[in-house]
Amino acid sequence: MTAEPAETTPSHARPTGPRNALLGWLRVGFVWVFAAALVWFAGPTPLEWGIGLGLAAIGEWIRCWSAGYLIKSKKLITGGPYQFVRNPLYLGRFFILSGVCIAAAFPPYYVNLYVLAAALLVFFFYYIPRKEKVEPARLERLHGEPYRAYRDAVPSLFPRLTPYGNPQGKWLWSNFTENEEYNMVVALTVFFGVVAFHAGVI
Repeated sequence: MTAEPAETTPSHARPTGPRNALLGWLRVGFVWVFAAALVWFAGPTPLEWGIGLGLAAIGEWIRCWSAGYLIKSKKLITGGPYQFVRNPLYLGRFFILSGVCIAAAFPPYYVNLYVLAAALLVFFFYYIPRKEKVEPARLERLHGEPYRAYRDAVPSLFPRLTPYGNPQGKWLWSNFTENEEYNMVVALTVFFGVVAFHAGVI
């Protein structure tokens, strides 16, 4: 997707207000507590760690590729990963979520797999439908017919096999830094580095 804020919101700004700020802090707090619990209790085998790392690396590569193209609100981006899928950042999140949960195995009962199943249910049956209900309408208001043609041709989450014609946009370091995807790179590096000790990899 190419826009998240409201139409009158400046590029890269997020909705403000006490409720949104509180929800944002709660989401961030939950993610950090959840990640800390995974690291603390994880006891994966080297194979589980490696599979998880591979999936998360694929996801983060997709997100880094996407973040370098993404310009929120100002321009309809249809180049790079957006030629194949409208929501490459969400696709990357799916791979990262799967990889993190697999790498953080909880033997002998493997609670991590139940956590992954619950997270995927929320992701596919709440998070994605909610985004699809709101964001396409907002993007259509912003970009009109070009977005409608793009939306009709390109899937929301699972990529098409051939690129969308007339790609717009290019990967820029300024876009990558403004979208702050480097924070995810650092977080994943720390996470998999710590879990590597539990797995006996290092």
